[in-house]
Amino acid sequence: MSHKRKLSELEATAICGNDISSSCLYVSALAISYAGQYAWLALLLVGAVLFLFRKIYGEVVGALPLNGGAYNVLLNTTSKHNAALAGCLTILSYMATAVLSANEAMHYLHTLWAALPIIGATLGLLGLFLLLTILGISESAKVAVVIFITHLASLTLLVGVAGWYIITHGMPHLALNFQVPPKGGSIVGALFFGFSAAMLGISGFESSANFVEEQAPGVFQKTLRNMWVVVTVFNPLLAFVAIAVLPLATVGPHAETLLSYLGTVAGGHWLGTLISVDAVAVLSGAVLTSFVGVSGLMKRMALDRILPEFFLRENGRQSNYVILLTFFLLCVSVLLITHGELGPLAGVYTISFLSVMSFFAYGNFLLKSKQPHLPRPIRASIITVGLGLTGVLVALFGNIKLHPEDLVVFLEYFLPSMFLVYFMLNRTTVLQMLMMAVETLTKPLPRAARITRLLVWRELRALARQEYIFFTKDDNVVNLNKVMAYVVANEFTNRLKIVTLLKYDEDYPAELLADIGVLSQAYEQISVDVVVMTAHLGPELVNDLSKQWNIPKNFMFIGSTGDWAPYHISELGGVRLII
Repeated sequence: MSHKRKLSELEATAICGNDISSSCLYVSALAISYAGQYAWLALLLVGAVLFLFRKIYGEVVGALPLNGGAYNVLLNTTSKHNAALAGCLTILSYMATAVLSANEAMHYLHTLWAALPIIGATLGLLGLFLLLTILGISESAKVAVVIFITHLASLTLLVGVAGWYIITHGMPHLALNFQVPPKGGSIVGALFFGFSAAMLGISGFESSANFVEEQAPGVFQKTLRNMWVVVTVFNPLLAFVAIAVLPLATVGPHAETLLSYLGTVAGGHWLGTLISVDAVAVLSGAVLTSFVGVSGLMKRMALDRILPEFFLRENGRQSNYVILLTFFLLCVSVLLITHGELGPLAGVYTISFLSVMSFFAYGNFLLKSKQPHLPRPIRASIITVGLGLTGVLVALFGNIKLHPEDLVVFLEYFLPSMFLVYFMLNRTTVLQMLMMAVETLTKPLPRAARITRLLVWRELRALARQEYIFFTKDDNVVNLNKVMAYVVANEFTNRLKIVTLLKYDEDYPAELLADIGVLSQAYEQISVDVVVMTAHLGPELVNDLSKQWNIPKNFMFIGSTGDWAPYHISELGGVRLII
């Protein structure tokens, strides 16, 4: 049997590193705008919060190494409704990433070609990646490595040249900049707002969790470490160098292309050009990452019946063109609404991204309480998770306080998406209410009423006839009751197979059948079919039963994998952990 090659540390770091390190190109300007001469200190505080989240992410994804990030964590630890909330926030984060990165790339390209229309060029870049992803061209690990190494080399060169400029010219601007009254009225106020805005600098940290299944064993933890090192070193260092070389008054007019301007001042036109070319490449890579990432997430949500099933339509190259086109149109709309301005774009981005990070911390708490024995390579203490969550919530509050209007733009996208999701999650109830309304409103039209009732009944029947599986060994009545309650609350079905797996020398537990009989009476809406087989839970069994019974793997459930399963949940192809 051939196995797909897993990504190495360098390849995996490059893919997620292009996303997070691209923020170096604009976060210094944002931090200086709000914290002034103390921006470098605010960025160091961001690095401290990110250090806490290394352990938070490490424990959560180490225990549940499945693609999908916060969505999959909550799907396997809590209800579908909470998972859907995290999924919508992640989609908004991808959307803001794509727009912000494309817009910033065109601002840097504008320094090389002054006649370039920035908004039109941003639309063109988004359209280009829509076309490429529809054609089936996704992210190449080798290309990502080249871009990542080139980007780090460019940033290192910029810091080195700026350092030499400081040695030869001194730091007259640094002293003058520190004589300026701190923004926000005090150092504490400057650090608070600067820290809140600078949290944008770690956006992309969650991207590694979205493709963890493609990484070689042990690589995920190293990607978290490597990303932390990059942003903790470069972001504060670049901000300090900018404050030492440039007057604070010149930062605002060059906010969109600050590093290019810094390179021109410190090293000359050649360095400014080099930084601009590098910026276009790495920011374009972040746009591609957004298209690829959102396609995988929305496909999974559609398979889980959280998003409409027509999103699953594919072209001949197996690209989900409906998802990609929908995402492109959403990106275009947010670009036009914000007029491509860095502030509002960053605000929408930061609110959605920080919300996703807070869900990771929430998921960590759930894992500790619900699955304390689930194997994991690293554990974050309660204090670590609490401090990390507090830092994220403080930054979230600070961003909303800075620009309440950005919250309005965020809600303009978040509320409709959640309305669609909650409609999908409660469509059985909605259809039943529709049938009642039809019977009331169409009494004068009996023929129309009959046709409508038939259509609604067919849809309800199609939803309910999908079977689900719960694998059990010797679960007691309490756990089985949790399973039945979960299925009733989260799934559209009236059919559940409880598959009992026995060892070769093991007898069928008679009390289990009695417990299931009692539960069947308590949950009359679900027809329970008990299947007993001598087998071990593993990829082969899951594949065979999925084909034999025509049940997708993500409609199969298990309890804790602590002792009785010889395989890790990540090897079971999408089987969900629900108790």
